[in-house]
Amino acid sequence: MSASPTDGRPVDLPVIAILGAGSMGGAIARGVSAGGGELRLTTRSSARSAEWHGIVGVTALALTDDPDANRTAAVGAGIVLLGVKPVGIGELAEEIAGSLAPGAIVVSVAAGVSTAAIERRLPAGTAVVRAMPNTPAAIGLGVTGLSAGSSVSDEQLDLVRHLFEQVGTVVVVPESQIDALSTISGSGPAYVFYLVEQLEAAAVARGLDPADAAALTRGTFAGAMALLAQSDVPPSELRRRVTSPNGTTERAIAVFDERGLPDAFDAATAAALARAQELGAQLS
Repeated sequence: MSASPTDGRPVDLPVIAILGAGSMGGAIARGVSAGGGELRLTTRSSARSAEWHGIVGVTALALTDDPDANRTAAVGAGIVLLGVKPVGIGELAEEIAGSLAPGAIVVSVAAGVSTAAIERRLPAGTAVVRAMPNTPAAIGLGVTGLSAGSSVSDEQLDLVRHLFEQVGTVVVVPESQIDALSTISGSGPAYVFYLVEQLEAAAVARGLDPADAAALTRGTFAGAMALLAQSDVPPSELRRRVTSPNGTTERAIAVFDERGLPDAFDAATAAALARAQELGAQLS
């Protein structure tokens, strides 16, 4: 499996083990598997494991079939990604500690859990990287934040960055910022889907057929985001261009402001950040 850094040189990625190929781990696996190479996955059930059968280069092991599947997948892997929820991250790190190859990089996608908390459960000097990807990684349009632990070299961080570049955009930040980042890009797709839900419901309430409401709403979101991506002006200016003085859009935006939508976004992201910090405190 090869990636390319910004200077165009090819980078060979090692064997990658994703322990817990559920929602987030599975999204990363689907994105990365398109590039070829060797990918090992563990899943909770045989049914989930069967979804990966027949994909070249992918070996999927079910914990219901083999309780040692996580350790088996980790043996010899150059990058071991811990894809379980925060509550299970400490136990998983301890489980695979004795199976890690020398120089293996452990990557955690668990919100709120610090690299230090994971390092304490692994052999001394193990390189631990926190990654906060989002589900559009499954189609190569993810956004991932990375933070390095105390034993990560520049070369190791570059390797992890190249891994996640296979599934989208990567931003490297200090670990002090990674929880805040997770409330924006990590949780962000859910916010977008929630807004789509609400606008579809509003369209139906205005008398539109549900299928038409879905087509109009989803097409509008897709088109607006494509326009924003291709534009050299900020979203505030694009919004202004739609908002004619004394028009219908201006009236709608005024209601959003009156009902406190900006405050709601601020409060929502603050709540997400607080929860990330709570999860981290439980495993500190």
